[in-house]
Amino acid sequence: MDSPNDTNRSDKRKQSLYFPVEMLREIQIEANRQDRSLSWIVQQAWRLARGEIRRFPSVNDAADAGTHEPEEFSVNDAVDADTHEPEE
Repeated sequence: MDSPNDTNRSDKRKQSLYFPVEMLREIQIEANRQDRSLSWIVQQAWRLARGEIRRFPSVNDAADAGTHEPEEFSVNDAVDADTHEPEE
């Protein structure tokens, strides 16, 4: 019988992520260079960056401190990371 940890490692869920065009191109170039999938590259980037990202204040922390939220990023130039080709 699989342990809960084994199940979590093999649990794959499809999720659409959107990246600015230039960022996706950079990820694609690196994936090609390493002969890896886009998903693998993004997963490794998350593993390396998550400690740093956890240090960012939450939206609630910023509101409690009386600061305003940063301007929202426009996703007009974003592309679907599930596709291997940028949208035209």
